[in-house]
Amino acid sequence: MKTILTFFLTLSIFAAPAWAITVTTPTNNAQVTSPFTLSATAFTCSSAAVVSMGYSLDTSSNTTVVYAQSLQAAVTAAAGAHTLHVKAWGSGTSCDTDIAITVVTGIAATPTFSPAAGTYSSAQSVTLSDATPGATIYYTTNGTAPSTSSAVYAGAIPVGGTEVIEAIAVETGNTNSGLARAGYTITIPPPVVPPNAIAASSVQGLDTWIFNHDAGTPGTATGATSLVSTPSLSGNAREYASSYTDAGGEIYSVVYANDTTSTNFLYDGWVWIATGSSIANLEMDSNQVMANGDTVIYAFQCSGYSKKWEYSGAGATWVASSQSCNSSAWTTDAWHHVQIEYSRDGSGNVTYQTVWLDGVGQAINATVPSAFALGWQVGVVQTQFQIDGLGASGSSTVYLDNLTISRW
Repeated sequence: MKTILTFFLTLSIFAAPAWAITVTTPTNNAQVTSPFTLSATAFTCSSAAVVSMGYSLDTSSNTTVVYAQSLQAAVTAAAGAHTLHVKAWGSGTSCDTDIAITVVTGIAATPTFSPAAGTYSSAQSVTLSDATPGATIYYTTNGTAPSTSSAVYAGAIPVGGTEVIEAIAVETGNTNSGLARAGYTITIPPPVVPPNAIAASSVQGLDTWIFNHDAGTPGTATGATSLVSTPSLSGNAREYASSYTDAGGEIYSVVYANDTTSTNFLYDGWVWIATGSSIANLEMDSNQVMANGDTVIYAFQCSGYSKKWEYSGAGATWVASSQSCNSSAWTTDAWHHVQIEYSRDGSGNVTYQTVWLDGVGQAINATVPSAFALGWQVGVVQTQFQIDGLGASGSSTVYLDNLTISRW
């Protein structure tokens, strides 16, 4: 038996690597609390049998030594990042394995939300806070779990529609907090038209609609429009039939009033998208020429690119709001109720207030300069219904009914 045992011991020494320190705990890059357990073994060092082992922290020359081929120790260290040096010695040889660790003192507090999750009748400004001093809060609003690669919380988060905010807190010396989650539903009441408002009703039924390719979009587009009884709600819906190449857009427009004094508008109409239509953006505008000759552009669209409601910003460029919309995802062959509320000041700064789709309100609350010297006739009030194609080529058929634009 002794001969067999000696044989296997000799075989294992020759089979082992020349340098073999095995650290069971802690693992490399581990987070640990102090004191932590160090467990390690070493049998050979540079082909010499190990006679002692030890450890030290960082640059300290203070080394704890045991005369054995295994090491068990409770190690005390301050909070923060450290390098644990695990050592072994044989006859005339020494070996060293480095383990990176982070000593944590606890768990960061879970972030809290104000106001609390729930249903509200107006847009909310949600603030996040954390009880751990110095903690950084990371958050998401797109359904993905937050991490240190997510947005850093730096101020109140506007919530104008249904939205879920998720957050974690991170602080050096602590384990990351648990996940905080708050869901908000904003039920904005339907728009209210004051008694003094002027309503232009059945605008889709006017016989002065014109149409052309929007040169601001790529490719080409052609269109045709007519009044139809099917599908319709009023018996007099307007059909817009468009064809395009390279995502071209077709503008359909009509002048429906002369007014330099109104500063508030409510666009209220019903939209039907026929099955098979390829639509990137669906744009619904109302433009007005002020007394000074500047044209105020109230441009608003549901974008299939950003998947957001977008409005015209400075320089007439599209700005994506925080509110979701994707016209390509609308149910086809069905009526959808669209209401858009916007206003202007005396200088032509436009505030896009709220949009309702099928009765669900979403707060936009964005103010942008939107007055341009276009040379249009003073007092003209016009609406545009634009359909932008999606992809290399295709067509769409869209219907508009019961279009009423109120102004006051």
